[in-house]
Amino acid sequence: MLQLYLIRHGIAADRNPQTYPDDTQRPLTDAGVKKTRKIAKRLAELGLEFDYLLSSPLVRARQTAEILVNAKLSATLEISAALAPGGDVQDWLNWRNSIPKTGKNGDVAIAVVGHEPDLGQWAEQLIWGEVREKLIVKKAGVIGVNLPDDGEIIGQSELFWLVPPRFLL
Repeated sequence: MLQLYLIRHGIAADRNPQTYPDDTQRPLTDAGVKKTRKIAKRLAELGLEFDYLLSSPLVRARQTAEILVNAKLSATLEISAALAPGGDVQDWLNWRNSIPKTGKNGDVAIAVVGHEPDLGQWAEQLIWGEVREKLIVKKAGVIGVNLPDDGEIIGQSELFWLVPPRFLL
């Protein structure tokens, strides 16, 4: 089985063209770093471990992913342009098809750190085969989706976890 964890970046600095003319450079706030560290610690306490950790190239997502690595949730981090805002789930699926089908414990666990509304829409496409704009990933929240081992993934996956950050703190 392949478990996919869709994780939204932590609380970031406000959009302000004066301070951050390039939105890709907006970092996590101090509060965002602290909250994300607590959530990462809780995920580790729950026994989560990711065979693969991918992040959007945007600073706030990379910082979130680095916190997950520091919490020992994954040994490695890969940056993926497919996870930038507006990324296409099919690009990610093409990457997914290139990795081994089994991990350390038999199953494969992948975490991706990205942005809304993309993560919620990806989950909806995987589960229902279409975007319904019903699933929302809060900042530093997590959606867990089981992907089928074989055959079509879009519309054939199963939601197993939808956790807002307040339930992990």
